[in-house]
Amino acid sequence: MRRPGSMWSLETFGRTRLSRHFYMRDFLYSEISGFHGIPNIPDNPDLVIETGRALCETLLDPLTETFGRIAIRSGYRSAALNAYGNEHRLNCARNDNPLECHIWDRGEGAARIAGASVVIPWFADRYAKGRDWRDLAWWMHDHLDYSEIWFFPKLCAFNLVWRPVRLRRIDSYIAPRGTLLKAGDNPAEPLDDRRKRYADFPPFKGVALP
Repeated sequence: MRRPGSMWSLETFGRTRLSRHFYMRDFLYSEISGFHGIPNIPDNPDLVIETGRALCETLLDPLTETFGRIAIRSGYRSAALNAYGNEHRLNCARNDNPLECHIWDRGEGAARIAGASVVIPWFADRYAKGRDWRDLAWWMHDHLDYSEIWFFPKLCAFNLVWRPVRLRRIDSYIAPRGTLLKAGDNPAEPLDDRRKRYADFPPFKGVALP
């Protein structure tokens, strides 16, 4: 697919279906883009679709099928849009930061990456009443083939990341802040203890990890 050069081609790009539950348009909205007038147009739309499909099919579809509707707080950002956000301190990491997951068309091969900031309303309601974010973190660890997860205090939103080679790392800005799981480490909590945390979660719908 050629880089969108008109409103029509951008609209066609937005209609591209990424998975059972998601279309490209679901990931194109950006407050930074809308407010500051920076177009959110990919440099490599084919790579965006490729990595976006992997993110949706591997991670976001199972979340949707298990918990119902999920909210995408921030999806794809073009390199130009992300750079603007970083330069103006709008909560965007540097484009060359290896943990910046919103630029889906910046890498090749093993360096490919796609991520989104996600809220699960089903869990956000329980989090607002004091539910521990780690209950959801361990559920995702035990059920999803993720690379990285970063949790944030508002609504218990989290960045969920796909890579061809998974890091399996979990971090949080919610107390207790810091790293819950380092890449390559085994969980500190045994599996039976983790399962007790999320025993009341809806039955998992998707492909469970071995």
